[in-house]
Amino acid sequence: MSSKVKVLITGASTGIGATYAKRFAERGHDLVLVARSVEKLEANAVELRQETGVSVELLPADLTTEAGLLAVEARLRDDSSIGILVNNAGSNVGGTFVTQRIDDLTKLVTLNATSVLRLSHAVAPRFAEKGEGSIINISSVLAFAPEWQTSVYTATKSFVLLLSQALQAELGQKGVYIQAVLPAATRTEIWNFVDEDKRPPLMEVAELVDAALVGFDRREAVTIPHLHEELRWQTLETARQALLQDTGHTTAASRYLEAK
Repeated sequence: MSSKVKVLITGASTGIGATYAKRFAERGHDLVLVARSVEKLEANAVELRQETGVSVELLPADLTTEAGLLAVEARLRDDSSIGILVNNAGSNVGGTFVTQRIDDLTKLVTLNATSVLRLSHAVAPRFAEKGEGSIINISSVLAFAPEWQTSVYTATKSFVLLLSQALQAELGQKGVYIQAVLPAATRTEIWNFVDEDKRPPLMEVAELVDAALVGFDRREAVTIPHLHEELRWQTLETARQALLQDTGHTTAASRYLEAK
């Protein structure tokens, strides 16, 4: 049993989630791993226990279902040893908005956005009362790219980014840390929706997670591992704040006034 806080990770069977599990185990944290695939979770757990000696518990759950969400919410509320939540579970749907099935899109929103909201809400009161705790939310650089024709996926990732920033503003002053991680093209299963000859150059998952954990240790609110020029993000944030400051007028802008 580790003396460090326990980490609950969703989407922990492969890719980014599995790599977060490995890295936190290497840091000496006990784990609760959440995913639909029991076989993959069990294989990961065996390996992590053998390599690191930490406790690894499995919580099989489908976060597109009410039962799955309720099970993980209950664990987050009731297990006071969990001090870090990694909201990594996510997916995409092939096709375009007019060809995608609404049932598939509804599940996508539930997994990518609703689960982040509900699991964060389940654990945040306990973290705030205790004055410590961390939530890592995996967003995407597509949160900035509405023109890239991944409409619903992009919208869910924008939600995750803005929710993370809002929670950091609200809960940061209470000792709770929220990090939004925005990967760009990374070698995960989500690229199975794209023909191999159409895929861009991909960052390896280990490099992404290692960079994100550097941001975590530095307590960055937003971490974009693929972005080399940090000034670009800072400029965007400055422009956003300036835009907000220019919306406090009580009269409409002149461009909307009819010529007289």
